[in-house]
Amino acid sequence: MRPERTDGTSEGGLLVPMAWMYAEYIADELLRTGDLMEPSTLEYRAGREALALTVFLSAGAVDDALPATRMDELRLLTAYGSAWRRWVCERLDAPSAVPSPDGRRGVPDPDLALARRAWRWLDETELLAADLDAIGPPPWEPLGTEGDEEPARVWTPAWQLGLPLGHLAIHLY
Repeated sequence: MRPERTDGTSEGGLLVPMAWMYAEYIADELLRTGDLMEPSTLEYRAGREALALTVFLSAGAVDDALPATRMDELRLLTAYGSAWRRWVCERLDAPSAVPSPDGRRGVPDPDLALARRAWRWLDETELLAADLDAIGPPPWEPLGTEGDEEPARVWTPAWQLGLPLGHLAIHLY
């Protein structure tokens, strides 16, 4: 089956999202090296997507996959908090802020389309996770009885699980 659209690369070639695929590869390598989670879990996917977005939106592809300065940049960008979410949204809403490998104009960017799709999944998908705010009573309150209580769990956006997982994987790399 022939593709419907073949413009964008030299001589009518297919539009291939190489920058996004590279970002996913780097994210996958970081998570697998850290060995924090089984690759078949949704949590792993959330971590991979969050890291891939960070790699893609930060500086795009570089010759040396993971130089020390790049790792420091990724570590700072994935530090937990709402700043990462705002940073991702700003970069995705302003395509000129996203590094373009070949400077195409007027051609749909398949990399950016995949990045936006990953962000939609991270933002709209909720995963059941431990409620970190309810793990234990404040130190000034009595402990009470141990045992029968089940840990509190809450539904949380996938990016809120994936971001700390990716951050920890960067530290372990």
